[in-house]
Amino acid sequence: MAQQVNPPRGMRDFLPAQKLKRERALAIIREVYAAHGFDEIEAPVIEDYARLHAGLGGDNEKLSFSILKRGLRQEQLENAVATGAGDVLCDLGLRFDLTVPLARYYASNRADLPATFRAVHIGPVWRAERPQKGRYRQFVQADIDIIGEPGLLAEAELITATSAALARLGLAGCVIRINDRRLLAALLDYCGFNAADSDRVLITIDKLDKIGVQGVIDELRGFGAEFVTPAVKLEHILNSYSEAACAGDIALTESGIAAVLPNDLAPEVTSALISLGEMVAPGLPAGVRLAFDPTLVRGMGYYTGTIFEIAHPGSGSSVGGGGRYDGMIGRFLSQSVPAVGFSIGFERIIDLIDLPPAADQRAVALIADKAVDPAVLLRIKAELIASGARVQIATRTKNVRPLLDRFELDGFTEFANVRPEHTSMHDLDFKVFAES
Repeated sequence: MAQQVNPPRGMRDFLPAQKLKRERALAIIREVYAAHGFDEIEAPVIEDYARLHAGLGGDNEKLSFSILKRGLRQEQLENAVATGAGDVLCDLGLRFDLTVPLARYYASNRADLPATFRAVHIGPVWRAERPQKGRYRQFVQADIDIIGEPGLLAEAELITATSAALARLGLAGCVIRINDRRLLAALLDYCGFNAADSDRVLITIDKLDKIGVQGVIDELRGFGAEFVTPAVKLEHILNSYSEAACAGDIALTESGIAAVLPNDLAPEVTSALISLGEMVAPGLPAGVRLAFDPTLVRGMGYYTGTIFEIAHPGSGSSVGGGGRYDGMIGRFLSQSVPAVGFSIGFERIIDLIDLPPAADQRAVALIADKAVDPAVLLRIKAELIASGARVQIATRTKNVRPLLDRFELDGFTEFANVRPEHTSMHDLDFKVFAES
């Protein structure tokens, strides 16, 4: 019987052309973030089980892959089965995002880091998702975070740097939707919802783009009689927002916010959002714009202030997001430390971009006749490598077209036929793939 040879569900193999595109995109992201003053870090992919389940990761904690303790005894296993407390068998787990590890990293290395720390953290994370289009069990996150800056400068820098990265990747049509968790709390209080019910109300509001205004209101009314009157006030606000959004983006300005929210709702927060728009909007690259979205929730429970998401017409889900999480790092230290981060949804954007080959990268395929002396072939390859080229050898086949197609797909820019009479790279006739 043939063995199963596919990767585990929710995980993928990448062919050379796919890997090349991914690495090129990551190189662009790293280059842009470095230019904006962010320093790249690296942290372990494994963290303590208790840290991953300390209430910092929201619903993602439920999707964590856990690692069994070493040397478990029979009675420990039997007790876990009898009590249903399987978590006592685990002491480590794979990281489900990069924010929790960053908080631990900062707490561990704070003495060696600047007062305001601008970090780039890129790497794989793991979640026990139900695999589907756009959702994987292993995927790459590309995060930038600023720790130690309490003011809007941090949000402005993150949005500016992320926008520049999107533009360099050629991802036009992006809208960065912005809101504030404090504004959401004020909105729920204005409507009359009980503070204890905030989480379930926000979860329902977060479904607005899927079930519409009426669906949100019906679900809220179904929670009980005490939700009916607040839901009426919320319905009016959601309808005003939906009507305004149908006409286009809602500007992150005083008039834009006033058009969709009650007057004097959390004035300090709305003033800060207006200031953020004034700082950032004039410097955004072409193809990226800001919009105010009072229904933006962001699911992570650790957000304490400004939140943002990147929408793109080519994706049914957000292609990036983040926000301020001032309370998280204080969980590891004896004092509060302000922090805010922005993550690019790498797996979603990679399918939306079309990166041309690097202009300064020469990649040569040598198509060799079987009669060519291997020693000569290696010498020619060495000459090309010394000249700065990337080189790969292939033996000529009867139908050479599929071979050339594969090389072009893998990012090679030129090819040359090598015959027995050739002894040097200077004897070869190099042809550009685009002209072949």
